[in-house]
Amino acid sequence: MTTEYTIDGSRIGSLEEFYDEISRVLIPGHRWGRNLDAFNDILKGGFGTPEPIALRWRHSEKSRLNLGHPETARQLELQLAQCHPANRVNVKQKLADARAGIGPTVFDWLVEIIQCHGPGADEAEDDVQLVLE
Repeated sequence: MTTEYTIDGSRIGSLEEFYDEISRVLIPGHRWGRNLDAFNDILKGGFGTPEPIALRWRHSEKSRLNLGHPETARQLELQLAQCHPANRVNVKQKLADARAGIGPTVFDWLVEIIQCHGPGADEAEDDVQLVLE
């Protein structure tokens, strides 16, 4: 039986607020790394969430807007300040693209991570379904 969790996109204005929502909905009381890799790990299971799960993302269009290119540029600026020197050229290009309003957004990153754990994907055995509303 699939357990459904509802993410409220009206509460998400930044990537950090997405992490807050995941903490509130999926893993209340658990500490985690609050980064994209750690979010991916949560979807693999082992944090007390039953499997399989469905993530219902309400107000996803509001999230799509809030997690668009401006937020993507902000996140890439943070990455640039901390990334390994060998990766700076790559991050700078992604930052330039985000500032120009092109390329994947934070919203796209999150959806891609979730979909990697769903039907027909590389980690389909995790059986995570995404419903965007």
